[in-house]
Amino acid sequence: MYTEPMTVLIIDDNSTNVLLLSSLAQTVDQSRPVTFEDPIEALAWCSCNMPDIVLVDYMMPNMDGMEFIRRFTAMPGRGDVPIIMVTTEDEKSVRREALSIGATEFLAKPVDTIEFRARVRNLLALRRSQKMLRDRATMLQTEIEFEVEKVMKGERELILRLSRAVEYRDSETGAHVLRMSHYSALIAKELMLPDEFQQMILLASPLHDLGKIGIPDNILLKPGRLTADEFAVMKRHPEIGVGLLANSDSPLVQMAAEIAGAHHEKFDGSGYPRGLAGEAIPLTGRIVAVADVFDALTSPRPYKRAWTPEASRQFMIENSGSHFCPLCVDAFFGAWSEILTIRARFPDHHESPAESPAESPAEAPTKSPVARELAA
Repeated sequence: MYTEPMTVLIIDDNSTNVLLLSSLAQTVDQSRPVTFEDPIEALAWCSCNMPDIVLVDYMMPNMDGMEFIRRFTAMPGRGDVPIIMVTTEDEKSVRREALSIGATEFLAKPVDTIEFRARVRNLLALRRSQKMLRDRATMLQTEIEFEVEKVMKGERELILRLSRAVEYRDSETGAHVLRMSHYSALIAKELMLPDEFQQMILLASPLHDLGKIGIPDNILLKPGRLTADEFAVMKRHPEIGVGLLANSDSPLVQMAAEIAGAHHEKFDGSGYPRGLAGEAIPLTGRIVAVADVFDALTSPRPYKRAWTPEASRQFMIENSGSHFCPLCVDAFFGAWSEILTIRARFPDHHESPAESPAESPAEAPTKSPVARELAA
């Protein structure tokens, strides 16, 4: 229940009337009158203060009561403040106009003391109820946001744990997941996608390879070149990932499923599992394809040495429009300093990226790292 004083704003160009109305307002419980003889000054005060009820005279120089009501109710958050117009006019047209622009009640001059107290008391009671409902709604919204955050925190924890499960089975490290997810968010930012999308792809992209859980160890961990049959098995992991994540009510998990199924599609339609091309590939998949391959190329694996960032960038630019979405490639490599910052921020546990032995694209064919990375 509200116990603080309720502000009664009084505007009348006649000082005697102001004194009378102020004295009457003080007789209403928990009321604090604020008075002005100049309606322009009153509006300036209202721009920084919120009254609980307004009493305004109809006939005033410079600005009459009608104009004051129009300007006051046009201010943000003032539309539900009760307004009493004090007037000698008894014309229905005047009252109808006043009601149409926001007046709540009328008081006739000379003001009747009993009527004044009753009307002000009733309107202040209404205002208290409004404020209580508003605060209750704010409290409920806060509680809802807290519960939503708890659910989202649980989703984030689940995604983190699932991505760690993939790490246990694959040769990739947790740092790879951190780097590629931040690369993905960086691309989304450079594409000027909404902040909510950037945050969601940061959280969802670590599950891009969840389907590798279903790939046999002798294929997943093979240090050399995959046979055609082994490659065919490896290519099943996007669909396995989709199967594990499908049919969720969570937008975050829905995005993770989309990424899992699309991050090995190629822009020219030669990718898998569905052979999608161009913008038919979900944007999330096109983004993660760039982020994932760049980090894979620049990271050491049991079956290859790391490429230098510069060599990896050159390779991906050369394959822009065939393997990779040109829009995503341009966005990503347009933020080169941020790429290097992310790479330095999340080094692998056993060595920093700068310490990894590097190989160039010219060395790649003998060990087939490109084919292996793009398959895995």
